[in-house]
Amino acid sequence: MQQSAAVPELAHATTRPIHWVATATALAGVIALSAVLQPGHATAAQPSHTAAKAAPVTAPAPDPAKAAFPLDCGRNKLVVQKKAEGDLDGDGRPETAAVVHCESGMGTPPDGVYVLTQAAGDKKPRVVATLVDPKDRDTVTEFTVADGAVTATLLGYSTADVPSCCPDVTEHAKWQWKNGVFERSTPAPARRV
Repeated sequence: MQQSAAVPELAHATTRPIHWVATATALAGVIALSAVLQPGHATAAQPSHTAAKAAPVTAPAPDPAKAAFPLDCGRNKLVVQKKAEGDLDGDGRPETAAVVHCESGMGTPPDGVYVLTQAAGDKKPRVVATLVDPKDRDTVTEFTVADGAVTATLLGYSTADVPSCCPDVTEHAKWQWKNGVFERSTPAPARRV
């Protein structure tokens, strides 16, 4: 290799075995240091302001068998047909939604859907909302509480002339707690694939 007279020979321009040893040692040091100084494990945790909502609920849900429903059954027995539990208002305590009707010797009695809550220390749950009034003559078939909402399929009547045996209207209803009340909407129908 010939050098031009204008450029003097630089000491670091020629590699020697010691340069390779120094480079290998430095690289090994960087790798070892990076193994020791690892960042913390990644997690999918939510920020602290929403973590409280995701915390497991420790209080039991209100028992509808202990509640006083605004339903007069006379001599007939009050029946809790269905119940579902969940935190409907986002306060970390569970509520219970219950489908209730008066027992009937024959036919299909109309249902009422009520939301129950129970404060710590209270002996009995109390009704805080009526989602379906039995006076509307609806019968509840499908019923769930999920994602902070109550959903139900209601069988009803188009007019007062339709016999009680034969509901001719099917409605899908959803109730969610918004601005201090349960707002009713119609959920989107399920799609088939």
